Amino acid sequence: MTPISLLFLAFSMSADAFAASISKGAELKKPRFRHAIGIGLVFGVIEAITPVLGWVAGKASQQYVQAWDHWVAFTLLSIIGLHMMYAGLKKDETIEQRKQTIWLLMLTATATSIDAMAVGASLAFINANIIATSLAIGLATTLMASLGTFLGHKLGKCVGHWAELIGGIVLIGIGLAVLAEHTAFL
Repeated sequence: MTPISLLFLAFSMSADAFAASISKGAELKKPRFRHAIGIGLVFGVIEAITPVLGWVAGKASQQYVQAWDHWVAFTLLSIIGLHMMYAGLKKDETIEQRKQTIWLLMLTATATSIDAMAVGASLAFINANIIATSLAIGLATTLMASLGTFLGHKLGKCVGHWAELIGGIVLIGIGLAVLAEHTAFL
């Protein structure tokens, strides 16, 4: 995986956390800097752990799917990308007001990082450096979730839709690049 691919992957994986953090920021009305950083760190740490878990699962199953691993990576990245695009296109303009708790925040962060686990599994099939990838995803997510929280009271959910849409397109592009690299398909 090239540094540019890694950068695109990291920021596309942070798109759903960015969208969720905008909502969290809107719920806080006017978040302080420390709130934004704290929320960003929760999202970032969880988002950094889940690709490693997926990678371990992918490595464990790699011997069974080695002949078509690039198709598995392409399929997983495309499904995740399409799901993110669907979520980005879905119009849900309501921002639910609820009390912020660390458990709710961790649950939200975990829900937005499930796709990172699947990406981690697909990265195992192409022998990507999971430590560098995980750290890049975690840092990008921390940055984007902190920014989303801080700006949430001004931006609302409209930006979140675009972030997920663009992130989905990038993931599909990475899946196509993996497929092109391993086959004469493209």
